[in-house]
Amino acid sequence: MSSAPAAPPTPQVVFDEIVASVGRATVRDELQVTVIPAPSGLAPYSYALAADVNPARHSDDSDLGTGRLIILYDPESPEGWGGAVRVICYAQAPLETEIGLDPFVADVAWSWLVDALAARGADYTAASGTATKVLSTGYGELAAQGSGAQIELRASWTPLEHDLAAHVEGWAELLCMVAGYPPAAEGVAVLQPRRESRG
Repeated sequence: MSSAPAAPPTPQVVFDEIVASVGRATVRDELQVTVIPAPSGLAPYSYALAADVNPARHSDDSDLGTGRLIILYDPESPEGWGGAVRVICYAQAPLETEIGLDPFVADVAWSWLVDALAARGADYTAASGTATKVLSTGYGELAAQGSGAQIELRASWTPLEHDLAAHVEGWAELLCMVAGYPPAAEGVAVLQPRRESRG
């Protein structure tokens, strides 16, 4: 006598499994990762992480780099996602001004994300994003700040599996790299961050 086929898992069960896979990710010692409230209204289910590179002050953004990772799950697979899960990431770090002037610095930041995900075997589709370099100069009462630069990367992609450990590890590696730490994989160039106060 054949048994009835098992009922498919509920969306909540699937999402719980996705979140559990995030907890299995291994990140570098230079990074402190915490769970934060996820934004509402983007998907029926969401989960978010914040990370600081070598955080200097509790609950404050790192002087070296900071980032966010948001995981969205919608069983209806919204148009444009190419799947039911969407990962959104943000990474930011200060740079030496002369490096910020490099016309290719944004290209390098994007390639780091692609390479970090590939190195960990994270399969995905429908990737998109922006890499922005910001140059600033203080004037008036802010003149003492001098000039500075920073790099910001915002990206999103659709994982091809529900195990997101490799995706979290790729994002974590990206944060360390934009902050100037040597990559875990050899043969990748490193930008020098701005480690001293502007002046």
